[in-house]
Amino acid sequence: MLYTDLEEILGKVRASLEADDLAGAVAAIEALRGPDQADLFNELDDETQAALLPRLDPEDSADILEELEDEDAARLVTALSPDEATRIIDEMEPDEVVDLLSELEPVHQEKFLAQLEDEAELRPLLLHPEDTAGGLMTSEYLALGRRMTAAEAVAALHTWKPDVEDVDEVYTIDRHGRLTGAITMRRLMTAAPDEILIDIADPEVVSIVAGADQEEAARVMARYDIDSLPVVDDEGRLLGIITIDDVIDVIEAETTEDFQRFGGGEPLDRPYLDSGVLAVVRKRIGWLLLLFLTESLTGSVLRHFEEEMAAVVSLAFFIPLLIGTGGNAGSQTTSTIIRALAVEDLARRGLWRPLLHELGVGLVLGGLMGITAYARALLWGTGTPVALTVAVAIFAIVVWANVLGSVLPIMAHRLKIDPTVVSGPAMSTLVDATGLFIYFTVAGLILAF
Repeated sequence: MLYTDLEEILGKVRASLEADDLAGAVAAIEALRGPDQADLFNELDDETQAALLPRLDPEDSADILEELEDEDAARLVTALSPDEATRIIDEMEPDEVVDLLSELEPVHQEKFLAQLEDEAELRPLLLHPEDTAGGLMTSEYLALGRRMTAAEAVAALHTWKPDVEDVDEVYTIDRHGRLTGAITMRRLMTAAPDEILIDIADPEVVSIVAGADQEEAARVMARYDIDSLPVVDDEGRLLGIITIDDVIDVIEAETTEDFQRFGGGEPLDRPYLDSGVLAVVRKRIGWLLLLFLTESLTGSVLRHFEEEMAAVVSLAFFIPLLIGTGGNAGSQTTSTIIRALAVEDLARRGLWRPLLHELGVGLVLGGLMGITAYARALLWGTGTPVALTVAVAIFAIVVWANVLGSVLPIMAHRLKIDPTVVSGPAMSTLVDATGLFIYFTVAGLILAF
């Protein structure tokens, strides 16, 4: 299928709606892929969405709900009649159904559960928090007795009739339901009919416990380059699997949160343009006020060294240069360390190795910046003593910023705090105040106030 111009299709859908041609609008939407259908639906008002969704093929309607934000899908479902909603939800993947039901009020949740075909299968999935491996898993998998033959396994596969593109492996379990191995579809199909599964299954299958964080599940799948990850309970019993498409969603969501924290704010609960002005303000004002109060330390330092500045006015010329360079150096370091933590480059390296590494980097960068600052100060005609003060201060500030930028994210990570909270504006603000203190202390030693 060729790339589709959604703006053109949206125009056709709106034209059909204005002409009261619902059939034409439905036909235009059904010609699109699931993600494109969801994007187009987002451009329509709630009333139009509720009118169109039940008229689409149930599988298409299910694809749209799966692609929408969970809150939007829940709002749309509650606007439908119970029968219409149930008919569509029954076509959704179990993990997507659980995500949708989790957004509903308990009374609506129970009402829909009671009418769904897979109620018994869905209820256990609802017990797991949504940010855990258990909350991410689906019950759409095939578990076979480890003493079955390959022929029996293939027969079971034919009975199950999964979507081929969604199945890469089947799993073997013992009589207690404990995970014992995994078999790729290729290996299963090429096995002799009388071969026993225990002889062809890989016993070294990677799995994760249901209570593990969803980010840990994403890291495991990336580390071992696997498309599905079995989820087990504390006894090793197979509960479900996590598929690669769900992990991609997790990575995208976590990356979005990290970028928003980098800017000095709390992550938004909804897509940016769907978040109201007051919602965005609430997410930003807390950090903005905290940074404002912290930045007042800079003013306190300046007041403390007011006499020194009055004695050597040229010292003030270099304040923006010094605190800006220190903040930039600190932000560079925190960005590098936070990324290294995210990809587990520092998982087993302790605190001292990255600290010493950044200390070395800071000494070299500080030396180069110090030489540049010395030359710049002389070009401004400030005299050798002031130029030397600026050079030594910027050297010390860069080294300090690198050390601080390496230690704080690692300490935050060990305290189970998101390291991104000490990045960006927070790091710059901290380095500003301490950098000024270093600057005037160096000035006092060299210029002998």
